Amino acid sequence: MKKIIFFLVLFPFTLLSRAQEKSNTFPEHFLGKYKGDLEISSQRGTQKIPMEFHLTTTEKDSTYNYIIIYNKTPRNYLLKIVDQEKGMYNIDENNGIILPASLHNNTLHSFFEVQGNFLSTRLHFKKNTLDFEILFTKLDHKIKTGGVSKQVPEVSGYPISVFQKAVLKRLEDN
Repeated sequence: MKKIIFFLVLFPFTLLSRAQEKSNTFPEHFLGKYKGDLEISSQRGTQKIPMEFHLTTTEKDSTYNYIIIYNKTPRNYLLKIVDQEKGMYNIDENNGIILPASLHNNTLHSFFEVQGNFLSTRLHFKKNTLDFEILFTKLDHKIKTGGVSKQVPEVSGYPISVFQKAVLKRLEDN
């Protein structure tokens, strides 16, 4: 009898916690338009430009508008769910380029190489903000160290030459 009472008391809380988990799923929970300033730092100095990020629904299931706007110039991409449970997504640039992305703890990560450059992108979604970051390095700036013995492997390092960072705030009219 005690087990039945315990179950009846505990069961509604289990349903409530599962409903809350489901409401915080990515990307649905973080849809909206975000706005702020992007700070770009390199050896040439630092500059700030206005930036927006829009993550909105489309008419197609498992596909979302993924729009990055720099200086009022939009880059219209799509975010496509590959395997939501495993955190696997694709960013489709709508020109034949598709970048794999991985989600972990509400942070979408992507690494890619283009024209001799390596980029790392990180978008960390919070309740009303988005931390946006891109790190950039040239592949030919590779620094090799180690490799002095079988116990010490050769390691290639890539000095970061450009940092892009923004804290974007979700707009209220979403």
